[in-house]
Amino acid sequence: MNVADSEVVAAIMQTTDAELTDNLHEADIIILNTCSIRDKAEQTVQHRLQEIQALRKKNTLHSKLSNETASLNSKLSTLNSPIYGIIGCMAERMGQELIDKWKVDFVAGPDAYLDIPNLLAQALNGHKAINIQLSTTETYSHILPSRIGKSISGFVSIMRGCNNFCSYCVVPYTRGRERSRDVESILNEVHDLETKGYKEVTLLGQNVNSYCYKAEDGSVTDFADLLDIVASAVPMMRVRFTTSNPEDMVDKTLEVMAKHDNLCKFIHLPVQSGSDKILKLMNRKYTRAQYLNRIEAIHRILPTAAIGTDVFCGFHDESLEDQDQTLSLMREVGFDTAFMFKYSERPGTFAQKHLPDNVSEKEKIRRLNEIIALQNELSLQSNQREVGKTVEVLVEGISKRNPNEVFGRTEQYKTVVFPRGGMSIGQFVKVKVLEASAATLRGEIAEFCK
Repeated sequence: MNVADSEVVAAIMQTTDAELTDNLHEADIIILNTCSIRDKAEQTVQHRLQEIQALRKKNTLHSKLSNETASLNSKLSTLNSPIYGIIGCMAERMGQELIDKWKVDFVAGPDAYLDIPNLLAQALNGHKAINIQLSTTETYSHILPSRIGKSISGFVSIMRGCNNFCSYCVVPYTRGRERSRDVESILNEVHDLETKGYKEVTLLGQNVNSYCYKAEDGSVTDFADLLDIVASAVPMMRVRFTTSNPEDMVDKTLEVMAKHDNLCKFIHLPVQSGSDKILKLMNRKYTRAQYLNRIEAIHRILPTAAIGTDVFCGFHDESLEDQDQTLSLMREVGFDTAFMFKYSERPGTFAQKHLPDNVSEKEKIRRLNEIIALQNELSLQSNQREVGKTVEVLVEGISKRNPNEVFGRTEQYKTVVFPRGGMSIGQFVKVKVLEASAATLRGEIAEFCK
């Protein structure tokens, strides 16, 4: 989501005739796009701010803005260090503190990106500037993102915000309430990726399953409808989506996925815990049995699908029995992949106010290591089942360990490494899988695809 948002901001900045630079030391303006989902994410930003403050003290500006913005150039030329700002969820959560403590020049929340040129102008005039007002309508649907870097996989946000209010989660407070983009703007962005040579698009939302756009003529497009429309519009592109909320994953969506070959058979379905007691405390609006029902539906309708999840340990009042229930659910589902964390309390959430963080850090780490060890076993078992199969791979890059090898992903999101054999990034190829580890498949080219 932050990649997608950064590309929106880049497009907005380019309306001021600013140009992107890959060289931090040449930058006149530095913008950090931030995340608040976990404490570690904010710590990373704080370390980055320390680096930039040191850079600010010794760097001089080398303005790269065009002659059409002479007044802006004249302001920049009088400065001896970059202007820098903080945007995104951490900006929304901390607001004025970022200016007071970290001396940033401007702060913009996730719904205030269109105001960045104005905030920048204030900063250039020596005034600290901030806009963290949330919106119930802003989706940036009229902004065509400026793609950053060279890639074959692009991201398109189909909605913003979240209405779920899980007790541990800061997202509804930093990104606002849920709203869906119009279908036409989504298609325009997907076609733009196709025109620029992208081979894969991922549709993004905090909970894509609840996407629902109501047009002026009264017609309603739900997420399954949108998937059908996008997959039909770009049949030569792979289409993925993330993330799905279990309570809203309906059979209709799975049936659309089964209908289109270019809809990748991978579903990320965060479970968070296997204990009904903990799920209720988290305000996750499903039970263990309901989650397993959705897993059964995936296997029934999409028998080749891989399933990923999010799971974390150490939430309020989590007992050893609750941990065991999480482990048993992981075994029962046999997740192909998982993002695994220990609970970190987020300021402003219901849990922070009402559910004490009462599992020790040492015990959280022990439980997390237990979860990781089990998932490594499950991932290895999943990958070993691929040995001997021939799979279609989209080549994504050159192996860091061996320049004579390339890597890519299957539609089930499994990473495959194989000899380059004249392959270029962005090509599809059939690869026979020869061996597997918990993280990677290795193989050889079996057939070149058109």
